[in-house]
Amino acid sequence: MTTLNTFIWFEQSAEEAAEFYVATVPGSKIHEVTRNADGSAFIVTLDLAGHAVTIMNGGPDHPLTDAISLQVVVDTQEEIDHLWAALTDGGAPGPCGWLTDRYGLSWQVAPAAMPTLMSGTPEQALAVAMSLRAMSKIDLKVLQDAYDRA
Repeated sequence: MTTLNTFIWFEQSAEEAAEFYVATVPGSKIHEVTRNADGSAFIVTLDLAGHAVTIMNGGPDHPLTDAISLQVVVDTQEEIDHLWAALTDGGAPGPCGWLTDRYGLSWQVAPAAMPTLMSGTPEQALAVAMSLRAMSKIDLKVLQDAYDRA
């Protein structure tokens, strides 16, 4: 059997980050923490909303970048608002629904409606894309209005 798992190298704080992630993303849990001889966490395995993730405290040799991100797809503006507020707390907002959390990991908080909004007529797709480019946290109403007006 083949499985796919996202593996993320943190400098430190893997266990703290994992605890934060499972508290923030509904339907998530920590499976196991492998510890060093001194009791500190070395590897943390967790499930984020059905997606297997492993976080390792590996030191400063490979810092996180926005070249990889975790995407959370949600149905409602309330879910977007909640996740955005939690994940940007101590982090930084980015463009088009992207953000960096307090641990340096990049995320995308995206609406499930995005593929539909981007697959209308060329005019609708362009209007949605232009609206998306002008925002940080995604506003579903603004995107839907752009789609409907095009």
